Amino acid sequence: MSFRATVLTLYPEMFPGALGLSLAGRALEAGSWSLEPVQIRDFATDRHRTVDDTPAGGGAGMVMRADILAKAIDHSSPPGDVRPRLLMSPRGKPLTQQKVRELAAGPGVVILCGRFEGVDQRVIEARGLEEVSIGDFILSGGEPAALVLLDAVVRLLPGVMGNEASGDEESFENGLLEHPHYTRPPVFEGLEIPAVLTSGNHGKIAKWRREQAERLTAERRPDLLAAARDAGKT
Repeated sequence: MSFRATVLTLYPEMFPGALGLSLAGRALEAGSWSLEPVQIRDFATDRHRTVDDTPAGGGAGMVMRADILAKAIDHSSPPGDVRPRLLMSPRGKPLTQQKVRELAAGPGVVILCGRFEGVDQRVIEARGLEEVSIGDFILSGGEPAALVLLDAVVRLLPGVMGNEASGDEESFENGLLEHPHYTRPPVFEGLEIPAVLTSGNHGKIAKWRREQAERLTAERRPDLLAAARDAGKT
């Protein structure tokens, strides 16, 4: 069974977007995964298709209603659907490569894209939504975050990447940032490819790449390097 992604959104026209191109797009066309955008407004009960209301306790903005969202979730993820239910949210747990791999190994996902000031907490609890964040910043809605998450997941599905080993040394796979890359021409604006990479000595090349990965991680993400050392990965 292929990986099934259902996205609950006020802007279904945003999908597949970039997911219809390149690796993800070819995999979508081949049936390696499926994508179903669901319009949340279809579950509204008034003629204006209202999905939000003023926040309890006062304050700026609007909040997405629990009853409308519950109907959309129940329609898209009925009893027996074992796919995890995610809510893209800046207050969620940070998305990691480990989490991406876990999702890619599963049957798919149901993703709720929030808008306005947020989502009524009661539907988060009542429908078991797992809040996931792609970074410490605010977007206009959850749709761009959902696109990012799905792109990260789909590329790990079986057969999507032409060379399955191509992801083994990528950033975060071994707890480190990825080493620098080089290709032709051998000299670019006076800068040469490091001699070790053209030496043909695979042992030295592997050692150099590891050292460069550790150096970059120490400079840019010392937290990752510390965690990798604690886990015995370096």
